[in-house]
Amino acid sequence: MSESKNFTAIEDFDWDAYANGETAGEKSREELTHTYDESLKTAKENEVVNGIVKSISKREVRVDIGMKSDAIIPVSEFRYNPDLKVGDEVEVYIETLEDKNGQLRLSHKKACQTRSWDRVNEALQNDEVIKGYVKSRTKGGMIVDVFGIEAFLPGSQIDVRPIRDYDVFVDKTMEFKVVKINQEYKNVVVSHKALIEAELEQQKKEIISKLEKGQVLEGKVKNITPYGVFVDLGGVDGLVHITDLSWGRVSDPREVVELDQDIKVVIIDFDNEKKRIALGLKQLQPHPWDNLTADLKVGDHVKGKVVVMADYGAFVEVQPGVEGLIHVSEMSWSQHLRSANDFLKVGDEVEAVVLTLDRDERKMSLGLKQLKKDPWEDIETKYAIGSRHTAKVRNFTNFGVFVEIEEGVDGLIHISDLSWTKKIKHPSEFTQVGNDIEVQVLEIDKDNRRLSLGHKQLEENPWDVFETIFTVGSIHEGTITEVMDKGAVISLPYGVEGFATPKHLVKEDGTQAKLDEKLNFKVIEFNKDNKRIILSHSRISEDANKAERREKSNNRKSNKPASENVQAPQIEKTTLGDLGALQALKEQMQKEGK
Repeated sequence: MSESKNFTAIEDFDWDAYANGETAGEKSREELTHTYDESLKTAKENEVVNGIVKSISKREVRVDIGMKSDAIIPVSEFRYNPDLKVGDEVEVYIETLEDKNGQLRLSHKKACQTRSWDRVNEALQNDEVIKGYVKSRTKGGMIVDVFGIEAFLPGSQIDVRPIRDYDVFVDKTMEFKVVKINQEYKNVVVSHKALIEAELEQQKKEIISKLEKGQVLEGKVKNITPYGVFVDLGGVDGLVHITDLSWGRVSDPREVVELDQDIKVVIIDFDNEKKRIALGLKQLQPHPWDNLTADLKVGDHVKGKVVVMADYGAFVEVQPGVEGLIHVSEMSWSQHLRSANDFLKVGDEVEAVVLTLDRDERKMSLGLKQLKKDPWEDIETKYAIGSRHTAKVRNFTNFGVFVEIEEGVDGLIHISDLSWTKKIKHPSEFTQVGNDIEVQVLEIDKDNRRLSLGHKQLEENPWDVFETIFTVGSIHEGTITEVMDKGAVISLPYGVEGFATPKHLVKEDGTQAKLDEKLNFKVIEFNKDNKRIILSHSRISEDANKAERREKSNNRKSNKPASENVQAPQIEKTTLGDLGALQALKEQMQKEGK
């Protein structure tokens, strides 16, 4: 048995249209489809729209946004809205109009985030003051909740004064300005200091307008840096540079003041435009130079401590705030270029002589070397011409060796005065820096404080003897020690060197003599003044051939066999033992060589 139902007839129902498969009513199927499609076009993915809460359960909230179906949103996304009820209008973010299951997906949380991000950008654009909740500390600052977004508050942006304890700001709601947004990484930076600075700027203008140079003010030490101290003058800061903290030397401002200390300062200078105020602390105390002993004069001896070192000299504090400079040239009578650090170091207690004193300019120069006698005062007596001494090699030049006999007494040994026999191209071939060397005083230049010295003069001039040995035409055995384009250097007996040009190095077989080859050489020139000996190897065979041809010619004229008249050329073989005059020289040179 079926249950009867009541139906209401539609008076204007178009039965013909229904019979033809068309939609009932005034609108056709096409019109209804068009209307449905248009309703879908009003909602787009990835945008925020308003919806109506249809139902609420323990886990889900059903929201209608006017689409063909409602969307289910987890109730956890509405935890910041505990008073939510059916019929409330809420903002939702359309994640997708139709997922793989044909369902509409919405998010209330993302809608809040999108709206918050737009709100933050709007606040930055309009330079708006917003409120935020300080959630926690983090490295370098604080985490602040603004519009549901976690923003970063740098420590330097909390206040105009340095913050030592960040924890006092946690769990507080404060006003901020958005100062920076990274759109790519969704990072937000806020500042509370920016709000304070705007107020202080006006205060600074009023305070600075009343400032005058020389004015004494009270302030509190706000910050201490390696270069000075910042003082809060009641809304405006001033800087006491480290050089204006004390008349004496200050290496660290903490030696003079401490943080939060109340001090009196004097205004040295200020800049209305840049809002900079230069302050002084030492200017409130008498200058130490004003208390300097009135009878102190040039030539007096003073004692003090080295407070600063530089390459050019040392600053010595003779009393607090009064310093004198000992230039490096006044530390020693020596004229060698040296650093002041070779003589003194910071903290040394020294005694010095006052060289100059200018009370008006507050400058004083001191000297150390004046405590010792100037070695050049009696130079003619102590280092008379012809006297012999031991000196230390200091440095070389191409033309000689600079030596120091004692501190402040320097001399030059010219390269030509190093050896009688050896040809020296550079002094480094003869000696080394730091070595001791025996010298003889040749000349004294007291005005320029320089001695002309010699080393070879310690021995007799062997060239007086060589003149009798290496006579022109004599033949000696020698070894080629150096070969060059212009000729070769030949080592002869007694340490003497001679020179032969290429044409005089041709051997009898036509070949050229080579390095380290030992041959006989004939002296073709001897110059005692220039200490020069010119040799020839080829001349020996040439002269022998000439003599042989001459003998043959003479024999033919006299009808004598050539063998009876030709005599072999005589080669002078010089040995030191054969010459008694050179025996002493040999022993002396052997001793020197050892």
